[in-house]
Amino acid sequence: MSYLNITEVESAVTSLATAYPGTAQLITLPEPSIEGRTAHALQLGRPSRAPKDCVMLIGGVHAREWGSCEILVHFAADLLEAFQSNTGLGYGGISFTAQQVQDLLLRLDLVVFPLVNPDGRLHSQTVDAMWRKNRNPANSGGSSNPDCIGIDLNRNYDFLFDFPTAFAPTATPQVSTSPCDRFLYEGPSAFSEPETRNVRWLLDRYPGTRWFVDVHSYSQDMLYNWGDDENQSDDPGMNFRNPQYDGKRGLPGDAYAEYIPKDDADTALELATAFCQGVQGVRGTAYRPLTGFHLYPTSGTSDDYVYSRHFVDPGRGKVLGFTVEWGVKSFHPPWAEMEKIVLDVDAGLVQFCLATA
Repeated sequence: MSYLNITEVESAVTSLATAYPGTAQLITLPEPSIEGRTAHALQLGRPSRAPKDCVMLIGGVHAREWGSCEILVHFAADLLEAFQSNTGLGYGGISFTAQQVQDLLLRLDLVVFPLVNPDGRLHSQTVDAMWRKNRNPANSGGSSNPDCIGIDLNRNYDFLFDFPTAFAPTATPQVSTSPCDRFLYEGPSAFSEPETRNVRWLLDRYPGTRWFVDVHSYSQDMLYNWGDDENQSDDPGMNFRNPQYDGKRGLPGDAYAEYIPKDDADTALELATAFCQGVQGVRGTAYRPLTGFHLYPTSGTSDDYVYSRHFVDPGRGKVLGFTVEWGVKSFHPPWAEMEKIVLDVDAGLVQFCLATA
């Protein structure tokens, strides 16, 4: 076995919906990709008359991070099979009981979107293995430079999108306004891309979403909010919406830090820690729970966007945002190692979902 191509990812998603009709529902995303491909997600969970809280998990955002799709496909397949057969799940040195699996899918809805960026994955797997962005040529200006194609989808969300204004002049957020930046071009505007608009559509369609996980690689971390600066819970007025702090964000150890209520900060750390404990239980691999900023400063990312929504519009439900950074030193490790990483991360994701109770 090896990494899945884009046809195989889509086939796996649709096949799971067919095989488990009582527990899995196929979701067709509304906007095709730039190259015309329609994406699908799965809703997992036993139907209920009462609204249920939801965990949303996405992957395949950065094209070169091949294993993210496999992680989420296997995660969905494992839970569906274990639920239907009323058996537990075992991942190396850690196991989950049949009752835990039953409780999880009875208590929660899980929305699993394994392949956000099909065009980019195809290009990475067939032309340029290190390709990261989507394949939108609209902003290339007719340049023959192949790097001038595409948008970094995980910089295209509506969170501090105008980073030159929001961040301190000496800050170094990992994002770019240059269409020819090979990796980090944020796009001409927030949500300029159909792929990120599909994720936003899922969030709007599932207002019960309370937790969001974006699966990436690599660094063996479980990141949580915020990514633009260090966290603080003392001054609610010091926040991403306050223009008084424009030009001051993004530097460690200075006067600015991003506001997060203490309860949210504590809960985010607890859930990130639960994920890391699940991973470590498989074969002893240590992942770190830390805020996104402590990896590097960013803007326009999915995890900060989902958490920011309820601050911008109090009518929206609160969604805590997380980013898995699986593996180390390779975006596509040998398949024999990737199989082990899949088990690591899937155990972590199951433990994360159980910890939301």
